[in-house]
Amino acid sequence: MSELVQIVDSLENKISKLLHRLDVLHQANERLERELVSMKNEKETVHSSVSEWEEKYNSLKLANSMLGSNENKTEAKLKINTLIRELDHCISQLAE
Repeated sequence: MSELVQIVDSLENKISKLLHRLDVLHQANERLERELVSMKNEKETVHSSVSEWEEKYNSLKLANSMLGSNENKTEAKLKINTLIRELDHCISQLAE
């Protein structure tokens, strides 16, 4: 009978340890999920910021080339031609 009691006590001890470990793992999982959400938000913010800076850089590059810089003159001409084509397309649609 004492052997049976020892087996039951051993099982209770192992179950207790497993339940504690399960609780610790649940807490770690929740922490990691919060961290993941935080990282996703941070990534989105950084991506948005990078996009804004790229737009600003391209605008400044275009403005610089329009001011007479030789570096990006062909790029400025291409942009102007694209804008003119878009305007022509809009005008032709309005004329219809």
